[in-house]
Amino acid sequence: MSAPSSATGPRLIDPRGHRFGAAFSIVLLALAFLLQAPVIVAFVGLALGISAWFGTRYSLLGRPWPIIRRVFRIGPPAELESEFPPRFAQAMGFTMLALATIAFLLGLTLLGWVLTGAVAALQVLLATTGYCLGCRLYFLRWYLPGLFTRLAR
Repeated sequence: MSAPSSATGPRLIDPRGHRFGAAFSIVLLALAFLLQAPVIVAFVGLALGISAWFGTRYSLLGRPWPIIRRVFRIGPPAELESEFPPRFAQAMGFTMLALATIAFLLGLTLLGWVLTGAVAALQVLLATTGYCLGCRLYFLRWYLPGLFTRLAR
């Protein structure tokens, strides 16, 4: 799931592991909806929060990926990516699922499922196409201030 990085650079990860974790979370969130089990939503949110806070090497949702790579003899990725954008995206997913869990606890089940569905939809996008909206938003925090400065001149 990961490769060593230099002491000065970010930790590099296999992007396929990130996509696998998204697919696994889709299955869990769909199961939560079918069983009407908000506790599963809370578990997925907690898993995303742990990975966002401590790093993707602690991802509960991506944990099976290295095993799958070995069993099916999947070769190394064509390229690695920094783990920072996926961690940012996972923090966003954690926030949304935490809000969904709070909504469930307050009896606002429709709101809870809408928030859960939004996260699941973005996970489907990531798992099927590799496009990570949260990762793109991570890069906007660098781009937008510079764009504002250029436009303000």
